[in-house]
Amino acid sequence: MDVTGKLLLFCGPSGSGKTTLVHYLLKKYPRLKFSVSATTRPMRSSEKDGVDYHFLSVEEFKKKIAADEFVEWEQVYEDRYYGTLKSEIERIWTDNGIVVFDVDVEGGLKIKKIFGDRLLAVFVMPPSVDELHNRLKARNSETSASYKARIMKSEHELTYAFRFDYVLINDNLEVALEEAERVTQKFINK
Repeated sequence: MDVTGKLLLFCGPSGSGKTTLVHYLLKKYPRLKFSVSATTRPMRSSEKDGVDYHFLSVEEFKKKIAADEFVEWEQVYEDRYYGTLKSEIERIWTDNGIVVFDVDVEGGLKIKKIFGDRLLAVFVMPPSVDELHNRLKARNSETSASYKARIMKSEHELTYAFRFDYVLINDNLEVALEEAERVTQKFINK
């Protein structure tokens, strides 16, 4: 895949607010285009295939791995795969867009390594571990077991913040939105 455009990456643990920030920026800057990730997790009632994720079976996902169709992928939990399709990046660059990723930390670090200076990698951090727990509980979308697994993963991901280009602490949503807009504008104009 030829590297021809810019990329903007938002990472952080579940409950950090990265998705809220990304949706705001996508509305604010028409040139930003969301890279729809692929996953094997079940679709939530509020989600649409091809919009929120490309929902694939485990078998379909593994076929795409074998065909080298991913920029990056990983198995996050048992039979729960997530990945970034090369076709998504190419689709956005063909349209002269700037690719925007909302991915987990491991995937984000792989993308950062591949694209280097063409990418701005932002780590979105909750103000505290307690607040992270509260946000995940408020979602009310997890079983007890999946909640515990998500908490353990989220707490581990917080230790990776220093490996990103910019750390944005999402304590107050209005302030976080302004800060996300400021760093994004600077990157677009660079």
